[in-house]
Amino acid sequence: MRNPWTGLSPRRRVLLGGAALVVVAGVVAAVLTTAGSSAAPRSGRPAQDRPGPVLLVPGYGGGRGGLLQLADRIHRATGRDAQVLTLVGDGTGDLGQQVDVLADAVERAYDNGAPSVDVIGYSAGGVVARLWVARDGGEHQARRVVTLGSPMHGTTLAAAGGALVPGACPTACQQLIPGSPLLRALPPLPPGLPWLSVWTEHDETVTPPESARLDGAVNVALQGICPADGAAHGDLPTDPAVTALVLRALGPAPLRAPTGCLS
Repeated sequence: MRNPWTGLSPRRRVLLGGAALVVVAGVVAAVLTTAGSSAAPRSGRPAQDRPGPVLLVPGYGGGRGGLLQLADRIHRATGRDAQVLTLVGDGTGDLGQQVDVLADAVERAYDNGAPSVDVIGYSAGGVVARLWVARDGGEHQARRVVTLGSPMHGTTLAAAGGALVPGACPTACQQLIPGSPLLRALPPLPPGLPWLSVWTEHDETVTPPESARLDGAVNVALQGICPADGAAHGDLPTDPAVTALVLRALGPAPLRAPTGCLS
């Protein structure tokens, strides 16, 4: 094959070579700029009248079964895309890694043109949502947050497990011990972020159940509005009364505590 540089004067070779370097540098700069940019907002708040996709974060262990049912119910009732995230590993590792999973999903949603995102965290997934708000700019990206049976102040079950069987409490378990360094470092909720926290008084996993109470959130004990509801911790994602609470919380109306059972 004939060398395209053959026959060119040294001066023209220098000029063409310089032009090629400029083009390559421009392409590289564009790629790097695109890779480092994000459509996710870094200030302000999403408009409450522009709901986007719903991201559901599983709890300790990463089980998705109940949340898949809730996601399907949300989609059928609202038409919105509802995605259950898959946690890193078996969902018992560092909660910070689970925050990265949520943050990446939020970035993808905004990159794909979403006007906002709503986040639902079940059990430890609610702590992940709170970490995301505190650490990754979630207060500017979440339209609303709903947490179900989330140990915001830890669970004594984690402390008991670690004490009874040394080495049997993985990283996430240790982080959910009441008074853990991770929980102590969490700041208050940012003012104005609509947040619903729901729990059941029959919870034997998050102990005490009131650990789900969060200053600055709309706090709802399920039996406080539905006294006959016997839902336990694992029932929260599929309980009809809880589903009704979630659907109302994801709607356009201002987030307020209900005065009675909605199911």
